[in-house]
Amino acid sequence: MSRTLIAIGLTFGLLLPVVADDAPTQLTPEQRMEARFPQPVRVGDLIGLPVLDESRSTLARVRQVVRTKDDKVKLVVSYGGWFGFGARLIAVPIEVVAIEGRELASVDMPRSEYARAPTWLGTGADVLPPDATIRIALGRN
Repeated sequence: MSRTLIAIGLTFGLLLPVVADDAPTQLTPEQRMEARFPQPVRVGDLIGLPVLDESRSTLARVRQVVRTKDDKVKLVVSYGGWFGFGARLIAVPIEVVAIEGRELASVDMPRSEYARAPTWLGTGADVLPPDATIRIALGRN
């Protein structure tokens, strides 16, 4: 009888983590950013920084930081082109990047989404001045 209870207990104990791991965790981009310990940074210090993908290849460079009408901060980056020619501007939400020293890591936006992102036209957003301070998540390399 005790062997049966132990066997049932072990089986339940082994299956419980599997069931818990399969449960989807639907965090918003803002919640994921908050879990990365966002820190204040001057906007001027972000201008010109490279945005890297998961293989540490440069995807884009930061050209501007803007605040949209719905109070969202976005990085306007130059993406694509060949040696800077033919690049287009796209807006990347601040929640999907993390700062790693003098680089930004694209942690929640894969390369394919950069290619599909619409061209930034600059309408409906205010360009933040270089001395403004925003919060950005910390990354780890």
